[in-house]
Amino acid sequence: MSFFRKLKVFLFRNTSTKQTVAKNTVWLSVSNFGGRAIKAIIVIYAARVLGTAAWGVFSYAVTLAGFFTSFLDPGVNAILMREAPKAEEKEKMTLFSTTLVMKLTLIAATAAFIIFVAPSFSTLPGAKILLPIVVLIIAFDTLRDFFSAFIRSMEKMEWEAGIFLFTNLSIVVAGFIFLAIAPTAQSFTWAYAAGTAIGAIAAIFVLRRYLKKIFSFFSIRLVKPIIAAAWPFAITGALGVLLTNTDILIVSWMRTASDVGIYSAAIRIIQVIYLIPMIFQFSMLPLFARLAHRDNEKFRIGLEKTIGLIFLVSVPLALGGAILGTQIMALVFGASYAPGGLSFKILMLTMLVDFPSSVISAAVFAYGRQKGLIITSLIGGIGNVIFDILLIPRFGIAGSAVATLLAQTASNGYLWHMMKKINRFEVLPKLGLIAIAGAGMAAITASLFALHVEVVLNVALSAAVYLTILAAFREPLLVEIKHILRPAAEVVSESIKV
Repeated sequence: MSFFRKLKVFLFRNTSTKQTVAKNTVWLSVSNFGGRAIKAIIVIYAARVLGTAAWGVFSYAVTLAGFFTSFLDPGVNAILMREAPKAEEKEKMTLFSTTLVMKLTLIAATAAFIIFVAPSFSTLPGAKILLPIVVLIIAFDTLRDFFSAFIRSMEKMEWEAGIFLFTNLSIVVAGFIFLAIAPTAQSFTWAYAAGTAIGAIAAIFVLRRYLKKIFSFFSIRLVKPIIAAAWPFAITGALGVLLTNTDILIVSWMRTASDVGIYSAAIRIIQVIYLIPMIFQFSMLPLFARLAHRDNEKFRIGLEKTIGLIFLVSVPLALGGAILGTQIMALVFGASYAPGGLSFKILMLTMLVDFPSSVISAAVFAYGRQKGLIITSLIGGIGNVIFDILLIPRFGIAGSAVATLLAQTASNGYLWHMMKKINRFEVLPKLGLIAIAGAGMAAITASLFALHVEVVLNVALSAAVYLTILAAFREPLLVEIKHILRPAAEVVSESIKV
């Protein structure tokens, strides 16, 4: 088989479980990291051009709208992703059609809510005028994300990758054009709306074959079962938003627009890094859905290996970020954002608890135990609000970061306990080599930092030390990565021969 044919088979077909997981992981990595890297160009440029205050207003408007949106979404995307892989073709189309109608209805309700209710909660000057534009961003992005959920259910992540990359490229192009015309928060918001609209149109084009006569498959009788299955997930999402979005809102109530801008810049970097567990989550959810209740032993083995791989990545990121946080903030966004360095360092530590919990929550959901996720979100959401109120007045945005770390630790601790009751798994006793490698890397990172070594070079050398230690001690998870990526390695090897 020729190199290009092998490459086509690996990247565009599902031939086995391991190959499908590897292919989906590759495409999700390309789309999410590639897409975010593309969008980071305009985000960094806009943050520098607009300044901390105007950037804070834009971030606040998007966060406020997203806050209300989360309370109006009953989790139909998650239900679609869980049920579609198990359904026959006609049942799948009926599910797709019904959830699409529900999603369109929710988009209309959300738009009205943000336009007429959200302005009453706005506290920063200049934010209210942005909310109607933000409605367009949320509508287009929600629609594209729904179509992406359907694509994931088919395990065709290559389609999603193309759409996501194209969307972010559109946002970048529109951003430069609009900021060149007028370097204001309102102009940049319009650019974002234009880019997301193009992305939604692209998703419709890709799925045009599935959208023909789509509404003829709508089933009113299916609406109630979907809501019954999704309402725990909806409550989980609503409570979860307290953990992710309230930081910026409470900071805006207690501090200045500049504080909002600096803290939101730190969160932007964190959100990009948080894509790592999301990729694992999306890649494994279809497999978890097939194994849950049918082969619990394979499920447990897959969950343990996935969480181990998550720690393999999260440990060096958390420790390295906690040491180099201020340098990273100044490098990415400029010296005016360096005061957010301490907050960024604390937020980087959340990866030790949040990364593995992203996969565990998918495992819980695959078993249909999403009602249990409500307590987890309740602990995290309400805990975050309480800690924010207690810590922000005294410690500012650093207090908000501590609040997030404490709330996530508490909520994810309960999540681990819940999953162990469903399918008992063991991970922490197997992480000794990762802990040793992480400690060795952190010592090198701190030493290079003390010697004033440039941050990029420090990161590169520290990563090399971490991988060298793991390889020297023959970490089993490195072998597992090799097995998972073997299909890709065979393609690369063939290309070298050619």
